[in-house]
Amino acid sequence: MNQRELLGYVVAAFERLAIPYMVVGSFASYAYGEPRFTQDLDIVLDLLPGTIPAFCAAFPAPEFYVSEAAVRDAVRTRFQFNILHPTSGNKIDCMFPGANEWARTQLSRRRRLKILSDLDASVASAEDVILGKLWYYSEGGSEKHLRDIAGILKRSGASVDRSQIAAWAERLGYSSIWNTVLEKLDG
Repeated sequence: MNQRELLGYVVAAFERLAIPYMVVGSFASYAYGEPRFTQDLDIVLDLLPGTIPAFCAAFPAPEFYVSEAAVRDAVRTRFQFNILHPTSGNKIDCMFPGANEWARTQLSRRRRLKILSDLDASVASAEDVILGKLWYYSEGGSEKHLRDIAGILKRSGASVDRSQIAAWAERLGYSSIWNTVLEKLDG
């Protein structure tokens, strides 16, 4: 199962189980910007304790590996867990919304998009994808995140609310990174 097939499977499972989710990371960047190879799928979800058994059953062994104990712990701590597809080596990073105001409100801003030619899914807003990339860059300094931001701004252009990004970047402490991105892009 390649990543595109896996993403389709995951989206179908989340929607069948009525689990609020949004695609983030490189696939979300791809939806708004330019394609880039990624090693995993990143999804933010809001999984409740009562849905854990059905959730785990949607990813049966041996085709998938998901630890119900790890899922329960992640739901309790609001951290993250992984779903593995051992045959292909593909991985899904399942994350919960973070604790700050921006992270808590991301799911409310998600958008329904055609992210692949045959797949509609809930995706983080372009502005939230950019803010997430600013956070990742601040944590690790990888230029790929800045390239992703530039790709989104070039391809999605005027549809991206730069003032919203600037306001959140200021509140989150990423203004200098955001301004550097804009200087490089506009310069």
